[in-house]
Amino acid sequence: MSQKKKEISFTLSLIPLVVMIVAMGFTIIQFEGSPHIPLILGTMVAGVIAWLKGFTAVEIEESIYKGIRHALPAIVIIILVGLIIGAWIGGGVVPSLIYYGLQLISPSWFLVSISVLCAIVAISIGSSWSTMATMGVAGMGVGISLGIPEGMIAGAIISGSYFGDKMSPLSDTTNLASGIAGADLFEHIKHMLHTTIPAFIITLIVYAWMGSSFSTDSIESEQVAAVLKGLEQHFVISPWLLLIPLTVIVLVIFRVPALPALCVGVMLGFLSHVFIQPGTIGEAVVVLHDGYAFESHIVMLNELLNRGGIESMMYTVSLTIVAMTFGGVLEETGMLRAIVMKIISFAKTSRSLVVTTIGSAFFTNLTASEQYMSVILPARMYTEAYDKMNLHPKNLSRAVEDGGTLTSVFIPWNTCGVFIIATLGVHPFVYAPYAILNIIVPILSIIFAITGYTIAKKQNVQPVSPDPSESSQSA
Repeated sequence: MSQKKKEISFTLSLIPLVVMIVAMGFTIIQFEGSPHIPLILGTMVAGVIAWLKGFTAVEIEESIYKGIRHALPAIVIIILVGLIIGAWIGGGVVPSLIYYGLQLISPSWFLVSISVLCAIVAISIGSSWSTMATMGVAGMGVGISLGIPEGMIAGAIISGSYFGDKMSPLSDTTNLASGIAGADLFEHIKHMLHTTIPAFIITLIVYAWMGSSFSTDSIESEQVAAVLKGLEQHFVISPWLLLIPLTVIVLVIFRVPALPALCVGVMLGFLSHVFIQPGTIGEAVVVLHDGYAFESHIVMLNELLNRGGIESMMYTVSLTIVAMTFGGVLEETGMLRAIVMKIISFAKTSRSLVVTTIGSAFFTNLTASEQYMSVILPARMYTEAYDKMNLHPKNLSRAVEDGGTLTSVFIPWNTCGVFIIATLGVHPFVYAPYAILNIIVPILSIIFAITGYTIAKKQNVQPVSPDPSESSQSA
């Protein structure tokens, strides 16, 4: 059958998206249910429309598998994070981090401190996910022990992690955005400074203001003393155990890929559980699968330390798979492209083009459920439009980062959203108001686009990536 016969109109392409969003609203808000079923419903509707427009059942099925394949690296990381959380709790790493953190960090400056710490680590290793899986997990434990709401803690961790990720030349999304848009990597990072640095300064000021209500006097000293005593009773606490997360961070700094680096962290935590903590090999193996089981008279410690393991990640893995089936059908049948191309038609000026790019990146996050797609798809589709309007490609690379990478954390069925739910144990609806950096950066980017501030014109730019037409053909 001809390719023309398979083209799906903008109106038809919107139907599965509208069905999914309406079903999602009723399921989450009205019934307090899981987002799995609305995503499956949206996939089914998209599949029926594609079949009516000439796609075969085999082609639709293959589009689902392609979508899932996009998520396989994320799924492996999610499973490893489950292992590392269980191993580090059982091995005494997380308890030691909480123990020393409670003694060293002032409650009023905790949000600022954890955000800056995560930013430094993320710049060093180039990964927001690895930062949240290490420093973030420990930070949640310390912050909750200090009586700080979990949404605030998660928001500060996310803001710092994503700031560092965007500013790091080691970041995969930073390299991806600059490469596809045709911008030099360091030109891209320098251009992002205009939106990211002011946003991070505002973020830290807001966290300092929030933290002012959590003074040492407001924290019950008896509660903190009880937590410290409980940790001492149930775990071997030692500063030497802090070398385990430090080892993982150093490995990634020296360009060891995330998977083997996290595997080293799992093994070190496992060995610590067996040889340092009072645990057997059998108990340590069970913890890796089922998570750490902890019982004490201190309710807070029970809530902090009863987690981890592969089993705890299965909800996240299933949601990732379901979300990517929906995104895969929309992407491979051309529905997502039809929607984005319709949006492009409204961009008549260079300023509206940048705003449209930011909105399209967020929209792709919403529909394709994957932050990489929010960078890849708009960058491919808008390259020619930016070239025609004589805009420097670093405008495009910054726009897809500001509108795509940073907003991915707000969508519960996006791979970033589900990762944070599994890793930090906080729902996007809870931490969203406190992920200040991720809110402010897109807003500043839109304001700069409307006013023309920092929008650079092209001056004999030599592309550093393949020809845009070749990129779109290989998509």
